[in-house]
Amino acid sequence: MISRPKHIVHATAPVIQTERLRLRMPRFEDFVHRKAFYASDRAVWEGGPYAAEQAWRIFASEVAQWPLMGFGPFSMEDPVTEEYLGEVGIYQPLGYPEPELGWYVVDHAEGKGLAAEGARAVMAWARDTFGWDHIDNYIDPGNARSIALALRLGGTLVDGPGADPSDVVIRHHLRAEL
Repeated sequence: MISRPKHIVHATAPVIQTERLRLRMPRFEDFVHRKAFYASDRAVWEGGPYAAEQAWRIFASEVAQWPLMGFGPFSMEDPVTEEYLGEVGIYQPLGYPEPELGWYVVDHAEGKGLAAEGARAVMAWARDTFGWDHIDNYIDPGNARSIALALRLGGTLVDGPGADPSDVVIRHHLRAEL
């Protein structure tokens, strides 16, 4: 069951600035990057690859979480060039037991620590905004890179429900890690 906040704190994404990133509300033009991701072999960890129409439905429903739930995805961009670098945020589609922390970066931004930097900023924002003590990742067991990143961020493996029964669930204790 989806746990909707008692009141919506944000109907749109706030802007969060980190050392190398600006996290902002997704825009229509960001979809071209998500469409490319969902068409690629990298989307296998998200149930894909997907055709453009299905990628649009996923993107639009995730962005719609902002006015409906008060959280959602942030687009990550270079604060100087405004180049789109990926996405990080909080997701809770139907069937997720709790809000989930997730991320992806465009191909040329991989391996630079940007997903970790964005995830840390989102975890701090979630703690400060909602008062949450934890947030989980639900990761396909074959996605070794995301599992490694979640553990590097200080998360711990827990025995709990994920979005799928086979998911690896990694919990981030927001009061201890940040």
